Amino acid sequence: MGRTARTSFRRLAVSEGLLLDRFSLTAPLLRALDPETAHDLTLWALRRGLGPRGTGPDNPILAVSLWGRTFPNPLGLAAGFDKNASVIGPMLDLGFGFVEVGSVTPQPQPGNPRPRVFRLATDRAVINRMGFPGEGVAVAARNLSAWRARAQYGLVGVNLGKNKETKDAVADYAAGARALAALADYLVINVSSPNTPGLRALQGRSELEDLIVQVRAARDEVCPNDGPPLLVKIAPDLGVAERSDIAEVALGQGIEGLIVSNTTLQRPSSLRGRHRGEAGGLSGQPLSELSTALLSDMYGLTGGRVPLIGVGGVGGPDQAYAKIRAGASLIQLYTAMIYEGPGLIARIKAGLVQRLRADGFAKLAEAVGADHA
Repeated sequence: MGRTARTSFRRLAVSEGLLLDRFSLTAPLLRALDPETAHDLTLWALRRGLGPRGTGPDNPILAVSLWGRTFPNPLGLAAGFDKNASVIGPMLDLGFGFVEVGSVTPQPQPGNPRPRVFRLATDRAVINRMGFPGEGVAVAARNLSAWRARAQYGLVGVNLGKNKETKDAVADYAAGARALAALADYLVINVSSPNTPGLRALQGRSELEDLIVQVRAARDEVCPNDGPPLLVKIAPDLGVAERSDIAEVALGQGIEGLIVSNTTLQRPSSLRGRHRGEAGGLSGQPLSELSTALLSDMYGLTGGRVPLIGVGGVGGPDQAYAKIRAGASLIQLYTAMIYEGPGLIARIKAGLVQRLRADGFAKLAEAVGADHA
């Protein structure tokens, strides 16, 4: 970034929807930039301490105990925002209960050609075909280690991906697990991005079983006694048989959790944004019902025995609470913050408290899967 750009950005003191007091004034300026440039400026600002802080301690009703860890609230930052684990602290300071970094690939790679991110503002949505750009596991490990050395709080998941040109996908995921397991509160096998050729084929029953076995073995090499839980992130476009297979694999292999779901290749007829025909994965508001329906199916297929993280179209407390009642123990968001700003975090948490109390729940865990009762 040149001197002029840095000066202008400091004067604005903004990021892509990340400053509470000035968001409404600066959002139009940011949206004049292409989405990826705005995101890069966001990360630049956060690394320099220009981000805001949250509103204080969370209401105890929101605390979630899972995998031997206590999440102060169920709302997390989804993977894709912090690919290289460079702004963990600033994002936790916004009020998230946890942060998921990545997707991280073993080797650095540039990702797909630009432009590769497209806003659909009228739809509160984004289409991306990023293709896992990032600096690789060495940089992510260094950043995570530095944060762990100075952090006094915070839970961080690590989302693992494969390099585009890799022939042996299993080896890539195993390499990521070896490099990052000791630094993660949970690990995610991401086999659901639509932007890396062949990746979603790893959701097949035999492929997924083998992948889980190999990644777990790699994790156990570096964390033989108390390794981080292993989760799988799945696509929202799965058919009935595929959903059943994944549920059976999750139960049979003892997977500690599923993240439901990644972006979709579907294009609802309701989309109005001029970029609606772009290739890539669709995220944001149009994904809400689809991902929540899949979440409910997976909760039912696993009998509620596999913890679920619900992600996709969480734009307010209603969508967040719907995912919890459908079976999610934790929830994540990303796209909605681009349009709503960081105040969304506090609004969702306050809304969840209100809804839990109105329905007579003393703690969030009581509401998980309530719609199945």
